[in-house]
Amino acid sequence: MASSPNSTAPARERVAPSFYNLAWRWHFYAGLFVIPFMILLSITGMIYLFKPQLDTWLYPHLMLAPVAEQRVSADQQLALVEQLYPGAVVSKYLPPLGEGRSAHFVIDNNGRLLNLFVDPYRGTLLGEQDAQWNLQAAARTLHGDLMIGTLGDRLIELAAGWGIVLVVSGLYLWWPRGNNPAGVLWPRRHARGRLLWRDLHAVTGFWGSLLLMFMLLTGITLTGSWGAQFAGAWNQFPAAMWDDVPNSGQLAGSLNSSREQTVSWAAEVTPLPASDPHAAHRGHAGHDHGPAAPRISLQQVVDTVDARGVQRGYSISFPQGATGVYSIGLFADDPRNDAPLDLDQYSREVLADVVWAD
Repeated sequence: MASSPNSTAPARERVAPSFYNLAWRWHFYAGLFVIPFMILLSITGMIYLFKPQLDTWLYPHLMLAPVAEQRVSADQQLALVEQLYPGAVVSKYLPPLGEGRSAHFVIDNNGRLLNLFVDPYRGTLLGEQDAQWNLQAAARTLHGDLMIGTLGDRLIELAAGWGIVLVVSGLYLWWPRGNNPAGVLWPRRHARGRLLWRDLHAVTGFWGSLLLMFMLLTGITLTGSWGAQFAGAWNQFPAAMWDDVPNSGQLAGSLNSSREQTVSWAAEVTPLPASDPHAAHRGHAGHDHGPAAPRISLQQVVDTVDARGVQRGYSISFPQGATGVYSIGLFADDPRNDAPLDLDQYSREVLADVVWAD
């Protein structure tokens, strides 16, 4: 009886791939996945980083106002907006950044979000802009969630994780295995063709790896899943800060959206306080059943914030409902100057003032 060929032939042994080859494959596939995200995030990040310069360059007719001796108050500016857009809901006010700059309102006009720009010297409307579809809003949304919400946020978070794999595997492949620094710390002088491209990739990758790793690690802290864990672990504020302050049950991060950020990442986990409609009747019998106190004016809010030394560039979010607060947010060039601040809409009392030291 003839035996089968497989019974007499020696069994072929599988050769396990070397760790170097495995690292090369991980590096290759990680690059295919990560590079499109890196290009997109780099472009949109630069657009957002240079927002002040780009806004002034693209929209000078909205951002700039000829300087005059007299100014109109924030209340007069608000009255103009309410007159021109009856029934619209005003959600935010940004005072002028400085001399020759316009004031800025954000309104909801029948479901359409608009940026309105007002001349603070003449009390006239300079123009409007779609708050959801402009360069900065589009760049921020693409940078945050690819314009597809939570799924986009998770994809970016996944890309950041694979970006770390890309850097680590690249450093392993780059690691010198000889004594010649050429091709490791700088390209070889006489390299040509494929060898030249290999040297350029390895050397630039090594020198840029520290910056890239820094960008990836800090970017992960801003994502929806890992970022929430980092924020909960790092941004612990003394609970006693809100012992004597009415709590709305919301966090300050609820003021943020994918297209616009009102409060800083560090302050997103802080409780959002609540206003007391009957604050003016405290100390009187039955004060909870009396009429609600009148809301303070927008100019009073501006005066209070300026008196506390908050630098211009801050935004004032209007109260939402009878117990809402005026929330002030600022993204200063120096994070030590960030000023999350909440005011009672009736009493003008400062309910929360989170500073760098907290």
